[in-house]
Amino acid sequence: MDWQGIFNYFRLLRKRWRWQRLRRAHLRLGRRGERAAARLLENTGSEILCRNYRAGRDEIDLVVRENCILCFVEVKTRRYKPDIRPAEAVDAAKRRHIMRGARRYLREIGSPELSVRFDIIEVITQGYRIHEIRQMKNAFRQK
Repeated sequence: MDWQGIFNYFRLLRKRWRWQRLRRAHLRLGRRGERAAARLLENTGSEILCRNYRAGRDEIDLVVRENCILCFVEVKTRRYKPDIRPAEAVDAAKRRHIMRGARRYLREIGSPELSVRFDIIEVITQGYRIHEIRQMKNAFRQK
C-alpha cells in the first residue's frame, strides 16, 4: 500500500469515528430527555409502567398510568432553536408506529378497561441544562 492509500485509510477511519461520536452524543441527549420527562410525570403523580417498550420495529418511549388513563408518551428532545418545536418531528408515520406499538402493548397486558391517550413531551436543552419541558396531552388520536 502506498502513502496515499494509507492516508485515505486513516481519513476514512477519522470520518467514521467522528460520525460515531456524534451519534453517541445524539443518543445521550435523547436518554437525558427521557429521564427528564419521566421525572416530570412522576412529580405530577403518574405511574411509569414501562420505558422504551419495543414491539418489533415500533418503540414507545414511556407507558404511563395517570388515574384511569393509560398514556403512551413519545419524548422528543432537541437543542434550543427558537423557531423549531420538537413535536414537529412526530409525523404521520411516527404516529402510526406509536399506535401500532400501543395496540401490541394492550394485547400483551390483556386490554384492561382503561382509556387510552397519546401524549408528546418536548424537552428542550440549552447547553447542558434543561431549558423547557412541555407536555402535550392528547397530541394525537387513534383512528
